[in-house]
Amino acid sequence: MKKIDILWVDDEIDLLKPHIIFLQQKNYEVTTCTNGADAIEIIDDKNFDIIFLDENMPGLTGLETLLEIKQKNATLPVVMITKSEEEYIMEGAIGSKIADYLIKPVNPSQILLSLKKNLDHSRLISEKTTSNYQQEFRKISMDLSMVNSYDEWVNLYKKLIHWELELENINDTGMLSILESQKSEANSQFFKFVKKNYQDWLTADDKPTFSHTLFKDYVAPNLSKEQGVLWVVIDNLRYDQYRILEPLINNHYKKEEEFSYLSILPTATQYARNAIFSGLMPSEMEKMYPEYWRNDIDEGGKNLFESEFLTTQIKRLNLDINHEYYKITSLKSGKELADNYNGTKQNDLTVVVYNFVDMLSHAKTEMEVIKELAGDDKAYRSLTLSWFKNSALFEIVQKARVLGQKLIITTDHGTINCKNPTKVIGDKNISANLRYKTGRSLSYEDKDVYAVKNPKDIFLPSITINSPFIFAKEDLFFAYPNNFNHFVKYFRNTYQHGGISLEEMIIPCSIYNPK
Repeated sequence: MKKIDILWVDDEIDLLKPHIIFLQQKNYEVTTCTNGADAIEIIDDKNFDIIFLDENMPGLTGLETLLEIKQKNATLPVVMITKSEEEYIMEGAIGSKIADYLIKPVNPSQILLSLKKNLDHSRLISEKTTSNYQQEFRKISMDLSMVNSYDEWVNLYKKLIHWELELENINDTGMLSILESQKSEANSQFFKFVKKNYQDWLTADDKPTFSHTLFKDYVAPNLSKEQGVLWVVIDNLRYDQYRILEPLINNHYKKEEEFSYLSILPTATQYARNAIFSGLMPSEMEKMYPEYWRNDIDEGGKNLFESEFLTTQIKRLNLDINHEYYKITSLKSGKELADNYNGTKQNDLTVVVYNFVDMLSHAKTEMEVIKELAGDDKAYRSLTLSWFKNSALFEIVQKARVLGQKLIITTDHGTINCKNPTKVIGDKNISANLRYKTGRSLSYEDKDVYAVKNPKDIFLPSITINSPFIFAKEDLFFAYPNNFNHFVKYFRNTYQHGGISLEEMIIPCSIYNPK
């Protein structure tokens, strides 16, 4: 195995002879020099794996040498060693992206630990993560056979996402494959659980928070005249996507509370998001506000009256607040709101609905380039993170912090990568969604769906007489027998929503206070 090459730069290098002998006995190759100018020349002639650099040297200081080294090789790890504990030296070194910072006198064990941390870091983490998941695998398998409540499902799902992100970071395809099998089994069990409990939940006293109770249960209690609230609803944001956005938010906000709520069925925008803003189930919206509600077969947009729905809910709850609602569906409208966001400082509640993630999931179906960029969940998460970092929404979040506003961030439903078809037949007026269907004369595979023959039982509108709703399980999508193979090829491995899965139904929501 190739030896690790170390360059050690110190004007008192002779005093470090015992350290160097120790490292050589551990099979490290150590090159020494006594000043920064020589160090800069030496790295032109030889490739080193790491540099130990004294800060206090005659001629070029350690910080000056560090800057020169980083200009030549920005990725070369440099460990700064100094007698001084002055803050400006630490800040300068950290600002120049050092790999580590050690205070003299250093002992051989400190040096060895720094080498392990910087050069064996990935391998050690990989081995430990794999070992930990192997132990956790058995516990998750046991939990899967026993889980019997909504809260237990939330905990199990979060645990699966935690390990998915951990294993993804070490790129262990073998362990990820095992985890994928566990997620599939979890979705299979979750489907049975929802099918058994969903209808009863909707009328139970101890039901989970659903889409239509989210505002009353969590948003309204956080409203006050003393502090404004920015409530962000990112359409189609799954828990795993939220988890990778969270570190960016944490730079500006401190999390006060995190919880999960349950999306109503269908897990589709016109149902779930309208329910959030109206505080009503779909059949109640249809009855109370027929001028705002649109059924699947109706012409026109289905989410055109969210602002009006929100206003009616605020009035029903007797809330005395100033509020504004914004829906962002384009780069231009997002930028305009970001540029003028200070104008919201008089609001008790500012609502921002952001549609980017939803557009991304649908674009994956339509555009080859997006299919390439978001080919799997890892890539889908990465694309979401890249968008958020550079988005007007992130700029809005930062401006809200400056205004001292509380932040509530959530979504309306998630989405799942659909991999397997199930056949469905119906008349020409059945709904178009690939994860749920409603309409007359539906024919389907019983084992693949949760079928509700009387939609009123789960507070859904009956579009026509004898129009049941069916919801696809796990990662299935509905396909018509006509032109079946072409249809399946086109929609397989696309992100869809409307059905029953952990990804679609268990929704993240967090409440933050500005730092």
